[in-house]
Amino acid sequence: MTPRLDFGYLYDFRNPRHCERPWSDVYAETLDVIAWSETVGFSGAWVPEHHNAGDGYQPAPMVALAAIAARTNTLRLGSAVSLGPLYHPLRFAEECAVLDILSRGRAEMSLGIGYRRSEYDAFGLDFKTRGKRFDEFLHIVRALWAGETVNFEGRHFTVKDAKIMPPAPRGRVPLYIGGFADKALERVAKYADGYFGNEEFCDSYAAKLQEQGKDPVKARIRIQGLFYVVAEDPEKAMEELAPYYHHVNNSYGEWLNEDNAIGFDDAALKPMSLDDFKTSGILEIATPDKAISKFEDLQERTKAEHFMMMMPAGLPAERFMEYAQVFADKVIPAFR
Repeated sequence: MTPRLDFGYLYDFRNPRHCERPWSDVYAETLDVIAWSETVGFSGAWVPEHHNAGDGYQPAPMVALAAIAARTNTLRLGSAVSLGPLYHPLRFAEECAVLDILSRGRAEMSLGIGYRRSEYDAFGLDFKTRGKRFDEFLHIVRALWAGETVNFEGRHFTVKDAKIMPPAPRGRVPLYIGGFADKALERVAKYADGYFGNEEFCDSYAAKLQEQGKDPVKARIRIQGLFYVVAEDPEKAMEELAPYYHHVNNSYGEWLNEDNAIGFDDAALKPMSLDDFKTSGILEIATPDKAISKFEDLQERTKAEHFMMMMPAGLPAERFMEYAQVFADKVIPAFR
């Protein structure tokens, strides 16, 4: 059975220096946008995580998500992605349970191992062992969410008589894992309830599920489309929106090239001039009709349940909401 496709946005709470405003204004405005998105038909609000970012890319997603939970009633909410190995598994499992209680069972977390050595250095952790650290983390978190009293002694974590109280309302929190490398997709198939990432890796994820004796038909898939926008006039929208998405592209491009540890070669994501960015094809702006065709095809090929776009850093809220309203009015009804 093909799941119903729904839509949401990533909110990174950034405050770029070229259009810097008081931080409290940025956070308040973003929360207002998220609350508004619920009223027009969007289904998810997702918060990512990075550290040591000059534009303040959200470093504390659990705190932001608690604020979102307090401002909304139906939106699914969670990280996309949190850097799992930077957390202690007991603390993470407890905080997710509390978030699920605050949101009345709407928390759904997506995790990854990260690709920036500097973030691990900041926490005093070994970047090279983040995969093994993540495996231990996931083993402990899954056991805690299953209601077990956990005793575990590993290379990276030791817990003794650990148990979650209060538990999450549903007993456990849905867990998605992102990644692109072969080992990462094995980890998704082993530990996660679903895959969060790029559509070109969905077939590999299905193969990993089969290798572990799991049914790919039951796979849960969320696709990120951070550089995707719907507009009535794509050419006009490109002129207005490109500078904001250009900042996003260049910051990700710089980070991805610091250590070349993402797990695949994405040559498109690299710093470039604004003019080059406009013609690169990275920012895809489609009419509503073309968007509907794209998503129908996506759902047929991948059985994706959710497509996540983004509110780009620095774009005024009223301008973002105008584009999001077009999506809500012209695209979402085709998938209800």
